[in-house]
Amino acid sequence: MQEIDRAEQAYAGCIADIQESLSTIGLLPNNFEILLIAYKEEDILKLYAKEKASESYRFLMSFPVLTRSGTLGPKKKEGDKQVPEGQYRINRFNPKSKYHLSLGINYPNEYDQAQQYTGSDIFIHGGTETVGCLPIGDPAIEMLYTLASLAKANGQEEIPVYIFPFVLNADAIEKLKLEYPIETILRWEQLAILHSQLQKQLK
Repeated sequence: MQEIDRAEQAYAGCIADIQESLSTIGLLPNNFEILLIAYKEEDILKLYAKEKASESYRFLMSFPVLTRSGTLGPKKKEGDKQVPEGQYRINRFNPKSKYHLSLGINYPNEYDQAQQYTGSDIFIHGGTETVGCLPIGDPAIEMLYTLASLAKANGQEEIPVYIFPFVLNADAIEKLKLEYPIETILRWEQLAILHSQLQKQLK
């Protein structure tokens, strides 16, 4: 029996909806790039898109993160069940994932390595199980995987993935100062600057 190509099957099932969604914000399926932002506390993964030549992204769609692993705060070591926090990129497309389809992120990145954080195999994937990943269910990963594949095929070399603990601002961080270690608070203050800069690119 011939093995089903899950990526091809996902493309066939999603392409019409993708074309319609892109069209609603004035984009063509052969001229767009994407950016992903996850907020752990809100259990949400947001997807933004733009024309290649544009500097500004527009909101396209969002996916609920179906199961949360770990707590707020960065991933520090293999097996701690934490979801990383920071600026990443998609570095792997896995059409034969244990969790239907999956997109790998480059944890540990340079910052994580400098902190001597360890761990590997962090993915956005289908299904609902997780140990440090972002599970969004099979229908959602089919949509996201196809969008990411299209963006890559049309020239997007790096697909950014930002993972934040929550919507970062000074007031939100201040309320948590007594609950989390100082090194976590300091990292959140760094990420709050990144978050503020990122918002300027979004419509």
